Amino acid sequence: MLRRQKILFIFLTPIILVLIFGGVLLIIDKYTEKQKMVFGVSFNSEFATYLGFDPKQVFAWLLDDAKFKHVRLSAQWNEIEYTPGHYDFTVLDELMAEAQKRDVKVLLAVGQKTPRWPECHTPDWARQLSDKNYWLGLENYITAVAARYQNHPALESWQVENEPFLPFGENCRSNSYKQLEKEIDLVRAQDAIHLIVVTDSGELSTWRKTAQVGDLFGTTMYRVVWNRYTGYSSWEFFPATMYRLRLWVNQRLPSEAYIIELQAEPWIPDLDIKGVSLEEQYKSMNLKQLQKNIDYSSRTGMTRAYLWGGEWWYWLKSRGINEIPDFIVKLPKD
Repeated sequence: MLRRQKILFIFLTPIILVLIFGGVLLIIDKYTEKQKMVFGVSFNSEFATYLGFDPKQVFAWLLDDAKFKHVRLSAQWNEIEYTPGHYDFTVLDELMAEAQKRDVKVLLAVGQKTPRWPECHTPDWARQLSDKNYWLGLENYITAVAARYQNHPALESWQVENEPFLPFGENCRSNSYKQLEKEIDLVRAQDAIHLIVVTDSGELSTWRKTAQVGDLFGTTMYRVVWNRYTGYSSWEFFPATMYRLRLWVNQRLPSEAYIIELQAEPWIPDLDIKGVSLEEQYKSMNLKQLQKNIDYSSRTGMTRAYLWGGEWWYWLKSRGINEIPDFIVKLPKD
């Protein structure tokens, strides 16, 4: 009997302590003063095209109607270097120019992994290369991008890789800390002025390998997600104070960190949004959920968040569904 009680004590004590700790954090959350937030937006021309739109029109709506002053763009490897050794900056040049006209500041992502599925936007020709030649090709492209935009008036900062150590995506080669540092050094060799952001998952990482390697840190923030094994699941049990705590543990001030992707679009089955009903989309993102995400983000201590979903809002607006786009327009941008 005594042995059974001892086993129960050993088993239950950590669970009880975790529950108490979580409860304390939730109480702290409730009484934490909200920070004033500045909201930026991520934009991907390839995804806008996929949804059936002219990317220029979508980008113009985000800047002129929604009035975003901070935008995250991607220098996708497969778009920049479609043919080996030939760099085509036409599309990105146009976006940077439009941002400059409006005094919009750009966070420019570069690397093997950049925002949007399939995460690793690898050119077809590079997929067949040996690891040695693959990384050499990647480094040459990173150097070319950094050299091109180092003095661009719209550039505010760089993002090197996107969640580099998260095993998520297609066509990805396994990255290492040493390789990430090398890519950062390549950007700094071209541009010693602009700060470098390194990002990680807000839900699936301790940030140990990523929090300190860049000048700034960026975390994702997804509240309702879907996968084929469990269906929809929510992170709403996860206290906002945990973001402050992990920043503190990793010796980062909230002022040195961004919410690099704040969920403002659905996380949908099978990734193809065009084949999913609006009813299904609203299971993971609707106006009420968006408002909750905005409120939650303001309790993390960070003061800038790049919203994830600009192309989807335009898709809604094109169908006369204005509730979410109208809410986005009213958010503080500067």
